[in-house]
Amino acid sequence: MKYFFLLLLCAFIPRNVDAQIYEVGVFAGGSNFIGDVGATDYISPNQAAFGILAKWNRSARHSFRASVIFSDLKGIDRDSDDPRRIERDYEFDTSIIEISAGMEFTFFDFDLHAIDTKGTPYLYSGITLTNHDNYYFTNSGEYVSEDTSSWALGIPIVLGYKTRIADQFVLAGEIGARYTFSDELDGSTPDSEDRESFAFGNTNNTDWYMFTGITLTYTFGRRPCYCNF
Repeated sequence: MKYFFLLLLCAFIPRNVDAQIYEVGVFAGGSNFIGDVGATDYISPNQAAFGILAKWNRSARHSFRASVIFSDLKGIDRDSDDPRRIERDYEFDTSIIEISAGMEFTFFDFDLHAIDTKGTPYLYSGITLTNHDNYYFTNSGEYVSEDTSSWALGIPIVLGYKTRIADQFVLAGEIGARYTFSDELDGSTPDSEDRESFAFGNTNNTDWYMFTGITLTYTFGRRPCYCNF
């Protein structure tokens, strides 16, 4: 009877307990915007970004991940290499809140229970929702609030490297692009249809922004059950 219960334990518990590995932590870094206003450098953080994240490690190779990040997006035409933008001299600054969820894949096994686990590159993608206030530029270049806000749908494309720095802590550095389906983040396309005449820029390209920074997460959850008998 004792061995019968041990067999049941090994047959059912590992399937569930293998998934009981979680991470919670923080993100800190910077952001930069790529659109119709400001510089077009891909990795050039000019505003602080902070957030929280959580992971559910389903295996040694993939995790479900969710995060909330707060930042400002700022664009200054004077910082651009484009002489037309420098002459135009527009500038915008807007606060954003990004909610993201998706899946993280590691290049190599990253088993938090293995003693020899060191580090691995990883990729993350999924979906983002970014809340931002709406603005537009007048013909004189004045940046005016529309007193409304919108949610921009997007796709995160993140490359990083993570390593375990203690029994229950994981440190990672990552660079992440956010491709959005909106052209309103920098004020180049007013949200109100009544202000369509103030739109400018390349209407075929939507807005991007980048997050560059580090994450520090705390891991917890029961170890897998290995029954020896």
